[in-house]
Amino acid sequence: MYYSYYGLSEPPFRITPDPRLFYVGGERGLILNALLYAINNGEGIIKVVGEVGSGKTMLCRMLPEELTSKVEILYLANPRLTPDTILQAVALEMQLNLPSDANRLEILHALQTTLLEKHTQNKQVVLLIEEAQSMPLETLEEIRLLSNLETTTHKLLQIVLFGQPELDDNLSQTHIRQIKERITHSFYLKPLSQKDIAAYIDFRLRIVGYKGPPLFNKRAIKYLTKYSKGLLRRVNILADKAMLAAFAENTYFVKAKHMHQAAQDSGFTTDSQQTILLYFLVFLIAIGIVWFVGIEKLYL
Repeated sequence: MYYSYYGLSEPPFRITPDPRLFYVGGERGLILNALLYAINNGEGIIKVVGEVGSGKTMLCRMLPEELTSKVEILYLANPRLTPDTILQAVALEMQLNLPSDANRLEILHALQTTLLEKHTQNKQVVLLIEEAQSMPLETLEEIRLLSNLETTTHKLLQIVLFGQPELDDNLSQTHIRQIKERITHSFYLKPLSQKDIAAYIDFRLRIVGYKGPPLFNKRAIKYLTKYSKGLLRRVNILADKAMLAAFAENTYFVKAKHMHQAAQDSGFTTDSQQTILLYFLVFLIAIGIVWFVGIEKLYL
């Protein structure tokens, strides 16, 4: 709606992960490079943890873009699987032709045979698992057993777990401590700072064709940081709605008031603001009661 108004060729703040719009600031670029290094070394299990909307999926989508053609990507978006079905899901991703009644040992044997064949072809296989915090603990243990598939010198299957902080809580359980010991690299996606958010907004806008001065003033960025809590998904939602509010007002630049409108519309107002609004509402009710009692006494 507002795209042509600002000279944009496409939406700048879509929440769907688009590798072209990957922002390397806020340590995202460093973490991507470290992930590529860890995967290319091919040892152990890798873990990436971050809050909801911190950019884990975008990072996951960047790996196929950056890894060489010798790396084959397997992808599991639904980790709510039992130990038996996780093996079937991996076999399905690898396009193995197995009978429907194949048991666990048969699936494991087929996986190992295929992975060995790929290894002899100088191929590396990487399994990316999103929302790993939702994976049952028994299935996490099965993941550890998958990581045991190896030659005398190389792991046959590299595993990367992407999850929310609850994943760390799950991995701290005593009875699955062995998988935690197999994690050789751990990364945490921190919320973006105010400075990074300003750079992120400018980066996204210019990627889609914006050529003018900064669209968001400093106070707008300040409140964007506050309302978004530094989480990229929230930043995208708020920035999009704030630009729409400015457009609807026929104003070119995005100001603090537009960010307030965007936050209220998205339900991203802070707890302190909600408390102030509640107190204000109680105050108004109290004033109304006092006024009503006063009027009532006047007529008695």
